[in-house]
Amino acid sequence: MKNQSGIRNFVIISHVNHGKSTLADRFLELTKTIPKEKMQPQFLDMMDLEREKGITIKMQPVRMLWHPNRTFDNLRLTNDKLNQKSKVKGQELSNSKQEFVLNLIDTPGHVDFSYEVSRSLAAVEGAILLVDATKGIQAQTIANLELAKKQNLLIIPAVNKIDLLTRIEETTENLANLLDVDKKEVIKISAKYGTNVEQVLEAIIKKIPPPETNFKKPFRALIFDLKYDPYKGVIAFVRVVDGKIKNGQSIYLIAQKTEGKIKELGYFRPEFSPKEELLAGEIGYLATGIKEPAKVRPGETIIKIQNSKFKVQNIEPLPGYSEPKPMVFANLYSQDPDDFELLKGALEKLKLNDPSLTFKLDYKEGLGRGFGCGFLGLLHTEIIVERLKREFGLNLILSTPSVIYKILTIDKKEILIYTPSDWPSTSKIKEIQEPRAKIQVLTPLNYLGLIQELFKTFESKHLKTSYFQKEKLELIYETPLRVIITQNLYDKLKSLSQGFASMNYEILDYRSSDLVKLDILILGKKEETFSKIVPRSIANKEARKMVEKLKEILPPQQFSVPIQAAISGKIIARETIKTKRKDVTAPFYGGDYTRKRKLLEKQKKGKERLRERGEIRIPSKVFLEMFKEG
Repeated sequence: MKNQSGIRNFVIISHVNHGKSTLADRFLELTKTIPKEKMQPQFLDMMDLEREKGITIKMQPVRMLWHPNRTFDNLRLTNDKLNQKSKVKGQELSNSKQEFVLNLIDTPGHVDFSYEVSRSLAAVEGAILLVDATKGIQAQTIANLELAKKQNLLIIPAVNKIDLLTRIEETTENLANLLDVDKKEVIKISAKYGTNVEQVLEAIIKKIPPPETNFKKPFRALIFDLKYDPYKGVIAFVRVVDGKIKNGQSIYLIAQKTEGKIKELGYFRPEFSPKEELLAGEIGYLATGIKEPAKVRPGETIIKIQNSKFKVQNIEPLPGYSEPKPMVFANLYSQDPDDFELLKGALEKLKLNDPSLTFKLDYKEGLGRGFGCGFLGLLHTEIIVERLKREFGLNLILSTPSVIYKILTIDKKEILIYTPSDWPSTSKIKEIQEPRAKIQVLTPLNYLGLIQELFKTFESKHLKTSYFQKEKLELIYETPLRVIITQNLYDKLKSLSQGFASMNYEILDYRSSDLVKLDILILGKKEETFSKIVPRSIANKEARKMVEKLKEILPPQQFSVPIQAAISGKIIARETIKTKRKDVTAPFYGGDYTRKRKLLEKQKKGKERLRERGEIRIPSKVFLEMFKEG
């Protein structure tokens, strides 16, 4: 049986923009996984969208082969410690003839993709915790570290961007204190120039344990991600825990009670590299042959159908993942109603490798059929919409993002409201509750005043201010989740602090709030798509803002169009789009004035009749304009 002691499964975790993808690039170069002529920055970020935004959106596995004695072309190490000998289980690395298999999963760093990170952590034994020397430890650094600790992973600390020569020692000391380790254990690197990156590879081999394997047990594999192929069906990204499986063998998914037959299996190099079998301890892929995406989910346990007497009850499923809970909701419609089926299929395919996306059928007059979708946050919303446009060629209309509200009715029922259109009659409402969130902000001392002023403008409650490290503070606030989502708090904080402050948040519970549903009426008819849930205290201000904006962007008609904002049927703001005028007297030059007057009166009566049976069609671009700023 193959010796699996040379396998190391690990991830790179950090706050966003701390250099994960760049470090992964250096690993690919050092191990010669990617030929020099094919190498490009952010190689494992497979989507153009990831490169444009400079962030990792989807986890990406890759299998690398590395020998400590290998000679490299360009990347030579500058740290003298690399010339010293390191021991692995009694072996001298510098004299070892063993070739190591390094399975890396590159992960996102933004708070919206924490679920993506958690799935990758369950497939490995170790993690490199990467911190930008210039920015220090940030909120998502701590959040991702806590996720790694829950999985009992071995943590290798590294401080990146030492080529910038700023705050290196301070950040090193802070990271050592955070992990309660000696400063000497923190590896100082420049992923950009390759400085000391080989030392990280040696630490991976020396410190991260090889996977525990049992070839005598029946085959079991954990699905940590998915992809769809029209010919091979659902492709499962798996960590093999026990046993082995060969190409062409039959499989069974325990939770979904679904059978399949392996069409192809292999490793990530990082493209699919077919092999004949996968063994315990390895990370690879299985093309299941299952053509229905809904039948395969991350966290599922795949087992092998041994023979006709095979019994599922004899095999224990692996611990899966808790279901993600979307907290941001918005409606999606195609600008072309004929693209409804295309939109449906696209959402099904995206959900396959992004289980945090949810959707259900929705219909709005003027927009047609669409879907009410659930997301983890605003960035997640933006990424999904952009992928639908780029990967499937869809032109979309997106409603204003909202959060979940809980309505307690007078007859003691509890209703969850995902969009304003679900809002019940005011007479039925006893109490309105909305989710609250605890926000953790880490900021350099010199931005404290600006950040405090920012939070004063929102409905937030200050809970705590304390020194996190020297010259860095931790601020704790409590605020409605609605504020984080609808006010784009994350981006405002980053802009205010020039990128040095960071935030993370967690959902607390539902609290009673004084909220109202703000309706928009056009020509006396309620346009449910424009409805909003707002605090009563700002309802008048928001109402004026909305009717004024609609007056600007709605095209004029042959009759005057009243635009009104109302709460429980009471009008609180109004604007009127004036009649689109046509000079019916233009053909007359001079002559009897009474004739002109008769034409004007006739025109007036015609406009009144039009208005009485008035009906206007709102162009899709109006919805787009209204939803841009929320």
